[in-house]
Amino acid sequence: MDKILVTRSSMPAYEEYISEIKELWDSHWLTNMGVKHKQLQKELKEYLGVEGIDLLTNGHMALELSLQALQMEGEVITTPFTFASTTHAIVRNGLKPVFCDIDPVDFTIDVSKIEGLITEKTCAIVPVHVYGNICNVEEIERIAKKHNLKVIYDAAHAFGIEYKGKGIGSFGDVSCFSFHATKVFNTIEGGAVCFKDEAFGRALYGLKNFGIRGTEIVDSVGANAKMNEFCAAMGICNLRHIEEEIAKREVVYKRYVERLQGVAGLQMNPVQKDVKPNYSYFPIVIDEKIFGIDRNGLFDRLAESGIGARKYFYPLANAFDCYKAEYHASETPIALGISECVLTLPMYADLSLEQVDMICDCITKKY
Repeated sequence: MDKILVTRSSMPAYEEYISEIKELWDSHWLTNMGVKHKQLQKELKEYLGVEGIDLLTNGHMALELSLQALQMEGEVITTPFTFASTTHAIVRNGLKPVFCDIDPVDFTIDVSKIEGLITEKTCAIVPVHVYGNICNVEEIERIAKKHNLKVIYDAAHAFGIEYKGKGIGSFGDVSCFSFHATKVFNTIEGGAVCFKDEAFGRALYGLKNFGIRGTEIVDSVGANAKMNEFCAAMGICNLRHIEEEIAKREVVYKRYVERLQGVAGLQMNPVQKDVKPNYSYFPIVIDEKIFGIDRNGLFDRLAESGIGARKYFYPLANAFDCYKAEYHASETPIALGISECVLTLPMYADLSLEQVDMICDCITKKY
């Protein structure tokens, strides 16, 4: 039996991608905001329903350069229940992360605990949409306005999601997407920053392109984070099929729910009210006392059957070796508990229902 991986990249037909990149052999324009870059930027702006957007080489640079463009100092309230990129982007900008615990149901930042962490040094909130579950955007906006804070969303898991008819990238001062190969929408590697403020957009552009404004003008110190034409071409192709891909994911999601609902000791991911979901991940939280084995035991059982799963997110960011001298994961007990019990199951558009059944059989079987 072939192994079932935890994820698999969505790709267009080979012929479609070859057709899309064919003109690059004629133009020899491979990077530096060429035709494909501009086309994808325009199409994503329309699809995501945002006022401004820029494309970058990956999701991490989208977040790191966004924070830099805002020119902030001090403390940033964020969540430890996230990928390393979120925390690293904050720290690499000379900012201090202040970790807030999470909601035990949807795993996003617990908005009831944010204000208790605000000090005179707080400059921003960096919430994370998790597994396709979106943060409480209204309450975060209220808190941010009350305390005059910037809001920069890590929306790496949230591509294509709408809340009350609005694209999720339109919330906050900035929303950052990842288009990594493992995401619902990919450009092989890539990312995007969505924003409203034109001055921010100009600053971000300078940071991603060496501060170059013209052939003889360099007016700021910048990095190099431009999306190339081949990645943009992949994005153009994948965007044509995105609704179909999400629909396929929904079929997989519903089969998992059908097979696993009612299994004692398993908590599944909710579908939130007023949210058009993207079915990006399928996490389960295991209660060892009820289920009979712990998360690590189930992980091993699946692996023995050739099924890939992921302990995502484990360890917590505030338990990383590079941060644990300064932070203690016990200060965010809900996040710590979830990190020790959560497992994300294989989830991608091409996962067959037969494979889902094999995974569920492996989960539910009793020794």
